[in-house]
Amino acid sequence: MYLVQALVLLALALAGSHVSAFQPYKTLVAPITKDTTTSLYSTTLNFRENYIVDLGAPFSWYTCPYKHPLVTCKAPPCVSARPYLSPLCPPSSSSTNNLCQNCITTPVNPLTKSCGLSDLTYQNITLYLTNGGNPTSSINLNDIYMSCAPGYLLKSLPSGTTGWASLSWAPLALSTQLTPPQLGITKRFAMCLPSVPNGKGTLFFGSGPYFFRSPALVDVSRFLSYTPLIKNPKSSDYYIGLDSISIAGKAVRIPGKAFSIDSVGRGGMVLSTVIPYTILRSDIFDVFVKEFKIATKGIPETKKVKPFEYCLKSSTIASTRLGLQVPQISLQVAGGKTWTIYGANSMKQVNKDVACLAFVDGGKAAKHAVAIGSHQMEDNFLVFDLAQSTLGFSSSLLGYTTTCANFDFTVKP
Repeated sequence: MYLVQALVLLALALAGSHVSAFQPYKTLVAPITKDTTTSLYSTTLNFRENYIVDLGAPFSWYTCPYKHPLVTCKAPPCVSARPYLSPLCPPSSSSTNNLCQNCITTPVNPLTKSCGLSDLTYQNITLYLTNGGNPTSSINLNDIYMSCAPGYLLKSLPSGTTGWASLSWAPLALSTQLTPPQLGITKRFAMCLPSVPNGKGTLFFGSGPYFFRSPALVDVSRFLSYTPLIKNPKSSDYYIGLDSISIAGKAVRIPGKAFSIDSVGRGGMVLSTVIPYTILRSDIFDVFVKEFKIATKGIPETKKVKPFEYCLKSSTIASTRLGLQVPQISLQVAGGKTWTIYGANSMKQVNKDVACLAFVDGGKAAKHAVAIGSHQMEDNFLVFDLAQSTLGFSSSLLGYTTTCANFDFTVKP
């Protein structure tokens, strides 16, 4: 299976980007913006098209024009797309029978659970090259494979959305297609989600460097710790190993096996940009909240505000550069490293005087043991190295006097 996918990826890389191999820089960059109404994040491709960022989708999709190029069923991209036909869509005989001519896909809006039968197609994508500190020039990558999608899949998405951008492990994800080896671009992408709606976060494809103002320029990759990325054969999501959770330095009493992935692919810790707050399976959530309550027993509690379970009177909590001064949450991940979550990412200010613990109960039958949501990733610099199968994480950049909105998007040739 993996050998077939490797051969498919090689074929796509050699055929997909008809541009000069001589480039002064080997990293691409695009902005990321936050929609506060939906808590979704969009990246801009082709300078004006906005795509929702998704770490788990198997392929990208957009509302393509009526006349669009088609892909045959036997073409390598169709072979890569076929394992990801969604059960949310009615079966299509044309995608499996011997008379199949054009490749059928099943784009999904995971928020509305809606799906549509459509065509696999391809288009050109224009992005900026960067020297690490600024965009320098644009580059056009040809024949980037995406699915067409019916317009109703855009319902519930931010106004002006063009489509859905996949950054997953899957062969047709942009994380693979926008890192073509013939251009010398490393199979790696970095993501920094902004915490403010008027700020531009960053999406890099390539090895960097990644300079942010702090207030002087600093390569934020110097702040990274690393943990292995785990492949779940039942999913195209990114998983990392979680050994334990601590609150204010005290370990939460959760059996280590509670975080494991079972034989049918359920469990584990996954990262998601399309859920706003970290979801914990009930057996983990109950103990986690209990321990956080003990650690904050000196702070007045308020009424719960949905979807949160535990809220505090924020006017009684000191504010720091790292957010509200509440006990820090530490995720001990595989490899002996610690991802620290400070107040800016652990708490959500829901009104003037109420802040809630920004973790949600996923129920006893939750698909994942832990699903890290976008609020916990804001102003954290993350590097997904697909070649080395590692995740680099900075914890909060606020501790380094910078944010995800501090990359300079001024074009400087």
